Amino acid sequence: MSSGNDQQSEALSKPTFSEEQASALVESVFGLKVSKVRPLPSYDDQNFHVYVSKTKDGPTEYVLKISNTKASKNPDLIEVQNRIIMFLKAAGFPTASVCRTKGDDTASLVSVDSGSEIKSYLVRLLTYLPGTPVAELPISPQLLYEIGRLAAKLDETLQKFHHPKLSSLRRENFIWNLKNVPLLEKYLYALGRNRNREIIEHVIHLFKEEVMTKLSHFREFLLCHPGWSAVVRSQLTAASTSWAQAILPPQTPK
Repeated sequence: MSSGNDQQSEALSKPTFSEEQASALVESVFGLKVSKVRPLPSYDDQNFHVYVSKTKDGPTEYVLKISNTKASKNPDLIEVQNRIIMFLKAAGFPTASVCRTKGDDTASLVSVDSGSEIKSYLVRLLTYLPGTPVAELPISPQLLYEIGRLAAKLDETLQKFHHPKLSSLRRENFIWNLKNVPLLEKYLYALGRNRNREIIEHVIHLFKEEVMTKLSHFREFLLCHPGWSAVVRSQLTAASTSWAQAILPPQTPK
């Protein structure tokens, strides 16, 4: 997403499944009987909160993730994301679980005839973990500490993760990559002319002057996926609408 044309292309590639189609996908691909589906916020993919009929042992709430057409052409990226979820769960993080398809895969490629063309989308299903977005909570030093502590723990744990397709996470000009902060200048027009724009312009300027010149001194690492956001319930939760959630108990800074 490095130009206006790219931005338009990304928007056109976003899935537009109805709730009925999403329900049918879950039942046909994952073999679960759906009782209710509702949309979840998303950026360039499409997400649904799925409720299924109660089973003897399994969960009753899931997140259906439908990747955009561009990402769906890169199954290695989706596979690595799924494997990271599994790795974090095995490492002791109470993450969402990756659900298997009826064919025992972690994702499935489905094709849809839109009338003018046939589009293909990778779909996957994760167990749902409830929580409250940090944006809806009062910010406090303790909360910020917990978010930082969780991020550090994830970083430390993911240093041990290895996968032959790990390089698929490295995408040039990816807007969610921290080192690409200067790319945000192309979207400043969306803020109009106000105080918020002045603040963002100043932050970008400082980043280019103080950070970009020192990038070679920083250790590079991949922290899962740009969809990560912080969520709090009774404990701090890091949640990805894309594919992972983790909970760590609060701890007072020493």
